[in-house]
Amino acid sequence: MAAGEKARAKVEQAVGKAAQAAGRVTGSTKLVMKGRAAEALGNAREGKESLKKTGRR
Repeated sequence: MAAGEKARAKVEQAVGKAAQAAGRVTGSTKLVMKGRAAEALGNAREGKESLKKTGRR
């Protein structure tokens, strides 16, 4: 995995989890959903990079 893409995926996942937690505390469903979307984007990016790495072997 390219270090930059891996870091970007981890940041997106962390931001998503933080947004979800903030949304739960404040009762904001919209913020929880935005957090889930950001986390899913990070998971997808990480999966894409893993597939690229597997294809290089």
